[in-house]
Amino acid sequence: MSKVVAVYTGQGLSDQLKPIFQELLPDSQVINVIDDGIIHDIQQDGINEAIIRRLFTYYRQAEEMGADVILNTCSSIGEVVDQVQPLIKTPIVKIDEMMAQEAINNYKRVGVMATLPTTLEPTIRLVKAQAVQAGKQVEVVNGLAEGAFHALIGGNPEEHDLKIEQTAEKIADQVDVIVLAQGSMARMQQKLQEKTGKPVLSSPRLGITAVKNIIDQNNR
Repeated sequence: MSKVVAVYTGQGLSDQLKPIFQELLPDSQVINVIDDGIIHDIQQDGINEAIIRRLFTYYRQAEEMGADVILNTCSSIGEVVDQVQPLIKTPIVKIDEMMAQEAINNYKRVGVMATLPTTLEPTIRLVKAQAVQAGKQVEVVNGLAEGAFHALIGGNPEEHDLKIEQTAEKIADQVDVIVLAQGSMARMQQKLQEKTGKPVLSSPRLGITAVKNIIDQNNR
């Protein structure tokens, strides 16, 4: 049995990923490590040495648990993975990396949507970096849904969803595809496609597919 350790920076996303794990990796053991204070701390102080050490501890613990793959589920800390991966023998998959690859491989104008700048900006950098690596020319459009995150934590999910829909409609004419920077936004993928008439990519299924690819390769 393969073992996957998924590192989360918030509550809730693990519930969304569970059925995808069950579908794509039914024979794997999945262990969740959740620190729901990280996003708050990043909003306050950015990604500092304390955050990096904290995450490194989780990745090291995952390695000690015997993980075959570590899944980093948060786009806000994807760049930390780049820093610590050389120190961790176990491969760490960034949940949004395959999504970014699919976007730049198939589209010229990529809209990146998020509800927090701390997630939006790293995802934009990821898309641009993937484009450079692939030798592609892409235009990236900022799709920050301002006020959506605060509406959600304030107990108003309807306003949260409305602000995301409005932002998607606002950028739709400027893009060929929309990518959702936060895995938690995946539930809105179909609705946003219908609202905008544009393809919308989300990270959970693609991220777990990347995990599956590594496990399948290891088992050959």
